[in-house]
Amino acid sequence: MSFIWPPMLLCVALIPIGLLLYRVLENRRRRRLATYGGAGLALGTTRRPMGVRGRIPGVLVVCGLTVMTFAMARPQAVVGLPQQEGTVILAFDVSGSMAATDLKPTRMDAAKVAAKDFVARQPSGITIGVVAFSDSGISVQRPTKDQSTVVSAIDRLAPQRGTSVAQGILASLKAIAVQEAGPSVDYYTNRSPSPSPSPTDTPAPVPAGSHSSAVIILLTDGENNESPDPLAAAQSAADRGVRIYTVGIGSAAGSTLDLNGFQVHTQLDQAALQQISQITDGTYYAAADEQQLRSIYDNLNTQLIIEPQLTEMTAIFAGVGLLMLLAGAATSFMLLGRFP
Repeated sequence: MSFIWPPMLLCVALIPIGLLLYRVLENRRRRRLATYGGAGLALGTTRRPMGVRGRIPGVLVVCGLTVMTFAMARPQAVVGLPQQEGTVILAFDVSGSMAATDLKPTRMDAAKVAAKDFVARQPSGITIGVVAFSDSGISVQRPTKDQSTVVSAIDRLAPQRGTSVAQGILASLKAIAVQEAGPSVDYYTNRSPSPSPSPTDTPAPVPAGSHSSAVIILLTDGENNESPDPLAAAQSAADRGVRIYTVGIGSAAGSTLDLNGFQVHTQLDQAALQQISQITDGTYYAAADEQQLRSIYDNLNTQLIIEPQLTEMTAIFAGVGLLMLLAGAATSFMLLGRFP
């Protein structure tokens, strides 16, 4: 246990001084009453001592004052607190096909609304990052617990060019690795004689889905038209134990888009997204409309863990000290007929 204001512990020395002063005043009061002879009998000064019971109120008061003094020093200790914690990467497909209108008003707009609802419902312990991918993948917002920052990043997303689902997965894995590695020095200095390893270095494979503290939510129509192979990228995620929850944006019937004067038909590729989720021990969700997409996010929950945290214990100490003082006053009135 440690204290935020340790100098306040010196006040503990005032308690024995106060007790000594109380004894002096009490003895003086008894001598004064004794000088009145019979008056002392009338006032009960000749009452037979109550032994150990008579000391109970004083002990409670002294203990209460001691605990209250410790509370003034603001004690703190490491305790295990239950909380929801983890890292969630929202990987958005921002290819041109996300402008399709088979989800109203567009696939992109429906996905953004549902994602912002998801962010707003997350507990404070969750860090959320945003990755956007079309023919390449970039981290739009590094994982953070600031929900307003995440929402602003989602609002900035807009349809771009082609679709490389693999780039979205790889960029999400890199965002997770950087988040979990923490601050690092990636240049040469006296303190860093050798460069730190890249967060994307291939680690030893682990069981699929075993990395429970981080997940990827992949929002895409699944129509991949750029390399590399999305299934190979999914296997990389599986080797790291990271689950990918794929969310199919669009409908099986699809929609026809006018892209630079060309009529392009786009539709949901459920088979590809189901394979990605299966490889990583995740789950595939089909979002045929905006309401269904919102319900998908309701089912994506992180795990409850016990996290050791340095917690201030002032309120607990103050409460215990107050209860002791009240108990001391009550027992003094019941046993001695007066308050201490």
